Amino acid sequence: MSWIHSIKWDSDGLVPVIAQDYKTNKVLMFAWMNEEALELTQKNKKAFYWSRSRKKIWEKGEESGHTQNVREIRLDCDGDVILIKIEQVENIACHTGRETCFYQKLDDKGIWVADHVVIKEPKDIYKK
Repeated sequence: MSWIHSIKWDSDGLVPVIAQDYKTNKVLMFAWMNEEALELTQKNKKAFYWSRSRKKIWEKGEESGHTQNVREIRLDCDGDVILIKIEQVENIACHTGRETCFYQKLDDKGIWVADHVVIKEPKDIYKK
């Protein structure tokens, strides 16, 4: 049996993927992959994801230049979540121009507070 058949895909043929910095272990983002995106990721050592809104595969950084070089691909104990350990180009994983997509922290008053700075303004990243 092929390694890809060990994965438990959801009813849409997708698997959740967590992208984690391979040096710091900081969680940078969450996305989805279908079988083709995962195979491209494994083959090219670059992160490819499935866009549920656009219904297509996209390479991380194809517009922004903030690509993800894949160091490891891991499967959780239940076989239904992928963890990719990546090297994030320019330290920007989020489309908001921040290091991580998880930049909002719930404070003691029940308010979401941004605790990561914008490294590069989105208008300067996405010229379209």
